[in-house]
Amino acid sequence: MKMILAIIQPTKLNAVREALVKAGVERMTVCDAQGFARQRGQTELYRGVEYKTQLLRKIALEIAVNDDFVDRTLDILTQVARTGVEGNIGDGKIFVLPLDSATRISDRVGGAEAV
Repeated sequence: MKMILAIIQPTKLNAVREALVKAGVERMTVCDAQGFARQRGQTELYRGVEYKTQLLRKIALEIAVNDDFVDRTLDILTQVARTGVEGNIGDGKIFVLPLDSATRISDRVGGAEAV
């Protein structure tokens, strides 16, 4: 089992969710996030005053998958979450972490069956 943590643009959330559901990945946690990386924030205009935002809004997806779903989930994320044909700075990152155990609270089923 793996935990996939994907940081994506908020505008890509619905497209990513729909593509994952079509592929059989139907469970995920969606969190609002803020951060910065190579973008270093951006300049915006509010009521005629220019200011620089240091943290940009992102969406963090936490997706627990069994080993046979890892590759197809990564393929979908890298294709659908990308902006433009070649992608752009700020499209996000994907992290794959080992998941030692999982337990479904409702019926106490554990292991890969709980995911």
